[in-house]
Amino acid sequence: MAEDPETFRTETRSWLEANCPPAMREPMRSDKDATWGGRNPSFAHPDQKVWMDRMGARGWTVPDWPREYGGGGLSAAETKILREEMARLRCRNPLNSFGISMLGPALLKYGTEAQKLEHLPKIARGEIRWCQGYSEPNAGSDLAGLQTSAEDMGDHFLVNGQKVWTSYADEADWIFCLVRTDRTTKQGGISFLLFDMASEGVSTKPILLISGYSPFCETFFDNVKVPKANLLGDLNKGWDVAKYLLGHEREMISGMGLGGSGGNALVEGALRTIGADEGGRLADPLLRAQIALFEVRARAFAAMSERFIDELKAGRAHPAQPSMMKYYGTELNKTRHELVMAAGGSDALEWESEASNHGATPRAWLRTKANSIEGGTSEIQLNIIAKRILELPS
Repeated sequence: MAEDPETFRTETRSWLEANCPPAMREPMRSDKDATWGGRNPSFAHPDQKVWMDRMGARGWTVPDWPREYGGGGLSAAETKILREEMARLRCRNPLNSFGISMLGPALLKYGTEAQKLEHLPKIARGEIRWCQGYSEPNAGSDLAGLQTSAEDMGDHFLVNGQKVWTSYADEADWIFCLVRTDRTTKQGGISFLLFDMASEGVSTKPILLISGYSPFCETFFDNVKVPKANLLGDLNKGWDVAKYLLGHEREMISGMGLGGSGGNALVEGALRTIGADEGGRLADPLLRAQIALFEVRARAFAAMSERFIDELKAGRAHPAQPSMMKYYGTELNKTRHELVMAAGGSDALEWESEASNHGATPRAWLRTKANSIEGGTSEIQLNIIAKRILELPS
C-alpha cells in the first residue's frame, strides 16, 4: 500500500463525502436507476452521469486496474477500503458494465497492448457499453457446440450466425463474441472476436420475459466484416478466453447474493404490512425466523466472497470456485426476493401503478428466476462442484 491504511481511508472517506451526490446514496428503485454508460447513455437522474464521470476520472470505476488502462492503480487492500467506505456512505455503483465484470479481466490477460489501450480506458470511463455473444439456440449448456462462423477473408473475418439471450444487445455498442473458425474440432475450433454492434449486418430482436421486461435479445450476424486486429487471443484458442471470462461472469452473478435488501430492510418492509408484537418484533414469528436465517446466510456468504476475491487476485483460488459462488449467490438472491414478496403481503403483487413503481417488486422477483439459468445453469454448477471440488466419481 502506498500510504498508511488509515490515512488512505480518511482521504477516501473525505473525497466520497464531497463528491458522491446525495441522490446517488439513495437505494435504487428499479433497474432503470442502474448506470450503464455507452455512446448514447440514458440516465434516470442527472446525478448518475455526474457520479460516473467523477469516479471514472479518478479511475475508481475499476480501482484495481492499472492507471495506464484507465484504472485507479489501487492495491487490493486499498480497493477493499474503497468498497467499505462506499458501503458506509451507501454510495451506488457508479458504473454497471459487462466490460468491467467480464471482458476487462480477459483483455488484461489475453489482449495485445494495442487492444488494451484501445478498449480498457473507454470501458473504465463508461464510454462504450458491451454485450456478450455466447449462447446460441442449439448451444446453451453445451456452449462448445456453437456454430456461428467466422470465415477468414484475408484481412478480415466474415461472421454469420445467431446468438440468443444476449443481455442488452439492443443497447450495446460493442460485442465480445465466440465464433467457430475450425469445424474439424469442437473446443479447439473456437475463436474470440470483438466487434462494433453498429457494423453492417448486425441486428437484434428483444425477447419478452415473464416479468414484462426485455433485457435479453436474439442477435443476428449476416456477413459481418470484423478486422483481424479484433481477434482476442490466438486463432482457435478462444475457448481458453471463454473459460477464463466465464469464471469472472459467475463471480459477477454470485455478487447478486450480496446486493439488494438485507435483513433490516426486509424487517422494515414487513413491519409496515404485518406490524409488530408487544416486544416490538415482527408479529409473524415464522417470517421473522426466515429473515433471521437469511441474514445469517448472507453474512456468511459475504465473508466467503471476500475471501474468494482475495484468493482469486492472489492466484490461489480453485478453478471451480466461481461455480460454487455462482450457485450459492443466485440461490441467496432468489431467497431474498421471495422474502421481500412475503414481507410485502398482497401489496407486493400490485403490477402497474405509480405507487408500486409499476410493479418493481414482483417484476424483480420474477426476474430472479433466471438467475439459476444465466451464466451456466445451477445443474451444471453442481456437476462442476461435485467433480472438481468434491472429486466425486462421474
